[in-house]
Amino acid sequence: MEQIALSRARDLIAEVGEIMLQRNLTDLAGGNISMRVEDKIIMSPSYAGQRKFWRLKPEDVLVLDLEGKLLSGKGKVSREAPVHTKLLNSFYTQCQAVIHAHPRNIMVFCAARQVIPPVLENSYKFGEIQLAEYARGGVQSSQLAENVYKALCGQEKRMSGQAAAVLVPWHGLFAAGKDLYAVMDAIERIEVNARCILMGKVLLSDEDMLYRSRHDLAKHMEGMGGEGE
Repeated sequence: MEQIALSRARDLIAEVGEIMLQRNLTDLAGGNISMRVEDKIIMSPSYAGQRKFWRLKPEDVLVLDLEGKLLSGKGKVSREAPVHTKLLNSFYTQCQAVIHAHPRNIMVFCAARQVIPPVLENSYKFGEIQLAEYARGGVQSSQLAENVYKALCGQEKRMSGQAAAVLVPWHGLFAAGKDLYAVMDAIERIEVNARCILMGKVLLSDEDMLYRSRHDLAKHMEGMGGEGE
């Protein structure tokens, strides 16, 4: 039974990686996808974008133990595996999937070190996407893991309901949630929300209109119980 679940997880991660690239939710430069299945962590390999163009085969997807040690699969364990293992262990069972991605519009906020406020109804449930303290992936992976963990603490309800997300300056987005479908959906919603903010700043003569819209939305959603779609 466990082997069937592991096989399905590897299939799904391979499929999700390709979809993310097609939809500009990540790029060839990096990103990682992981799931927890009982006492195993299933994760995309290092260089999934750069060398595989996110066209992973199920056997390319790695099976790790809860400490991040390789059990099976082709390729090398990502240098950011410590972030995924930290989140999947610390927030289990609310969090059973994690994605690190480089969505095009979200990366503008990472570069500018600015939070992403919710301005659309369907992204309101994720709240304001905050910034984690910066740490470099690889040589500072353990510190990065701790920083992302701290930034997501207190958002367990969002994870169990769908997902929670955080920005790492100059680095990208980390999202954690109840399953991989929910996390992917959250990333797309946050990305569209980010694009609307950026386009609004270009199109609106009065930049404050964006913020008035945001506050009006917040007031409306509070009256509806604070739930998005």
